Amino acid sequence: MSRRVLLAAPRSFCAGVDRAIEIVERLLEQHGPPVYVRHQIVHNEHVVRRLERLGAVFVEDESEIPEGEICVLSAHGVAPSVKENARRRGLRVVDATCPLVNKVHAEARRYADSGHLVALVGHADHVEVIGTRGERPDSTVVIESPEQARQLETDKPVAVITQTTLSLDDVAPIVEALEQHLGELRRPHADDICYATQNRQDAVKAMVAEGATLILVIGSETSSNAKRLVEVAQAAGAEATLVDGESPLDPTLLAGHETVGLTAGASTPEELVRATLDRLSAAGYGPPTEITVAREDVHFRLPREVARA
Repeated sequence: MSRRVLLAAPRSFCAGVDRAIEIVERLLEQHGPPVYVRHQIVHNEHVVRRLERLGAVFVEDESEIPEGEICVLSAHGVAPSVKENARRRGLRVVDATCPLVNKVHAEARRYADSGHLVALVGHADHVEVIGTRGERPDSTVVIESPEQARQLETDKPVAVITQTTLSLDDVAPIVEALEQHLGELRRPHADDICYATQNRQDAVKAMVAEGATLILVIGSETSSNAKRLVEVAQAAGAEATLVDGESPLDPTLLAGHETVGLTAGASTPEELVRATLDRLSAAGYGPPTEITVAREDVHFRLPREVARA
């Protein structure tokens, strides 16, 4: 049997990532460098290095940006206090937050302001969760596991929102534990889960079902959604690892695997997928067979600061 490659579809950039990168590129084109970006615009080292070569400057805090300069807010979103501090310092703020993240921010405000305790399901140290919690920090608690859910004590009605880059499989057991522990609660909206996250995880499961015994996930160590794709593949019964898409593939990694699945996190450019396919071809694998679980045609409008007439 010839060695074969299964290629996940969808994979790579989602609409929110596309939008965020285009915002930085257009600002550089319109204003010239430097353009300052608070936090990595998306969690991919290859993308960040390319934008740095074009003149983007990435900082971890808005206080590092000289007064009067452009400050782009990353796709992951920030707390209102960050925006207030940036404007107070005279920075020209351009918000590249993914519209799906902005939607969850709005839910956090609405639920908290109507007297609910907001249970935010997600990873407490993830930049998206930090930003969402910052909307109403005194009325929001982050829940990372069913165990934490069962320990939550409150006299308030509870409304659940989620980190967008989780999947339905990630969220369901935590929501069920909250409901069993507290009784009636406002469950998260189905579209709080990012369509791209769910599609990419479903594609990984489909590749394993089609016989892939090794899943290569192209992405950076800083990418939560890419690392989660590795976990999904492992849970489905395959071996899986994160690769950067730029380095040579270790031959021992491929040893014993006749069918390899290939995917990429939502912040990984397609050029790294093509480069990895070339390496697999050089290692004796045939042309890829695409495994398609969904078609994505989502596009988000650019902010007025960069939109062309």
